Amino acid sequence: MNVHDSEKMAAALGSLGCRPAAAEPADVVVLNTCSVREKAQEKVFARVEQLVGRGGERPRLIGVAGCVAQQEGEAVFGRAPAVDFVLGTQSLVCLPDIVRRLLDGETRIVETGRHPDNLDIPPEQIDRIPGVKAYITIMEGCDNFCSFCVVPFTRGRERCRSVSSIVREAESLAASGFREIQLLGQNVNSYRDPDDGRDFAELTDAVGAVPGIRRIRFTSPHPKDFSDALMDRFAAGGPLMPHMHLPAQSGSTTVLERMRRGYSRQEFLELVGRARDRAPELALSTDLIVGFCGETRREFEETLTLLDEVRFSSVYSFKYSERPHTLASKRLPDDVPDPEKTDRLVELQARQRQIQLALHRDLVGRAVEVLIEGPSRKGGQLAGRGPDNRIVNFDGPVEAAGSFGEVRITGFGPNSLLGEPVSSLTPRRLTGSPARPAANPGDWGAEIPLPVIPANTETGSREALPSG
Repeated sequence: MNVHDSEKMAAALGSLGCRPAAAEPADVVVLNTCSVREKAQEKVFARVEQLVGRGGERPRLIGVAGCVAQQEGEAVFGRAPAVDFVLGTQSLVCLPDIVRRLLDGETRIVETGRHPDNLDIPPEQIDRIPGVKAYITIMEGCDNFCSFCVVPFTRGRERCRSVSSIVREAESLAASGFREIQLLGQNVNSYRDPDDGRDFAELTDAVGAVPGIRRIRFTSPHPKDFSDALMDRFAAGGPLMPHMHLPAQSGSTTVLERMRRGYSRQEFLELVGRARDRAPELALSTDLIVGFCGETRREFEETLTLLDEVRFSSVYSFKYSERPHTLASKRLPDDVPDPEKTDRLVELQARQRQIQLALHRDLVGRAVEVLIEGPSRKGGQLAGRGPDNRIVNFDGPVEAAGSFGEVRITGFGPNSLLGEPVSSLTPRRLTGSPARPAANPGDWGAEIPLPVIPANTETGSREALPSG
């Protein structure tokens, strides 16, 4: 979601004549932030110190945007006096005006109000990162108020776009050559069209009917809102890919009660069972928190056994950190010692590593269709994703980036697969926004420089953010 917000801010700055900075220093630096963990929040202020303390001239304007901006407001200036403006999560459309006002002599502008047009920014006003996949925001905010989560306080209550506006954006993306769409929202399966009441399953039907869109993914759903109708869409095949990120957060019913998640361990397992009965090939990933308030060793072991029972394709795990305004921060003591949290995190990740190795071993010999993203991070090969969202690395020409190809799995590691093309790969030109030229194939996979440095202070973390 922050990456997509950065695309919107890049276009907003482009409307002022700004160009992406190929390297520091830049004239305008916007830190697009996350506050869902304390570690992410502290990175923001450390980054500001680096920008002004590295020697030479500081950027002309420094802004803090996103969830830390929404959460802290004017208090950001107290922590980081070098910051020139604070831009909240529902105020991205105000960015050009704020920059103009600062250049005209105003100082220390804070904008954290709600702007309804922020939700439905026209697709031509989004500077898409070139590639094969594009994001569409279908809703913002969350009404669940899980006891650990700051999202309702930084992103606000749920607000949904209409199906018609989402489909128009998907049509625009298909016309630009994108073949995979990822639908974004804090709780996508609670989506309802504000005009006619269509639900999330019906939205996936409408987007899937757009000519040229070959794949649809989404993040993140909430287990308590998962419908049989959506499960039936997975069973039907089509553009909805057989992968779902389903945040469990814990495998203990008593911890889930303290988290106010709205379901028990058994209910989560029953949901997984119903989904896999309909779609046996469905890959599930999840988020898990260790060391939540009052978590005992027995409760933590219930999370370990959840891994064994579900056998997730991947797990984003992290240590609990208390966040402001949440119910947990007000009523539940953060009483698990940090060294114990670390030990539990290491133990959980080791267990999941073994599960992923076993799952990947079972895939050797299969042929899968991959959407080729470009050179692999390790270099020397191409990388693409199969329908189940697993990364496959294989040999092939860099010009094939952006195309589909059939690859047979020949090897594996804990986090990716190794394969070989079944047939020759067809070159295809990478796509992107008209405002930004497509990346050179040899550069694909590297960070695309934006007029925001960094584009997302949380990008690259091995740990995950709580979802849903």
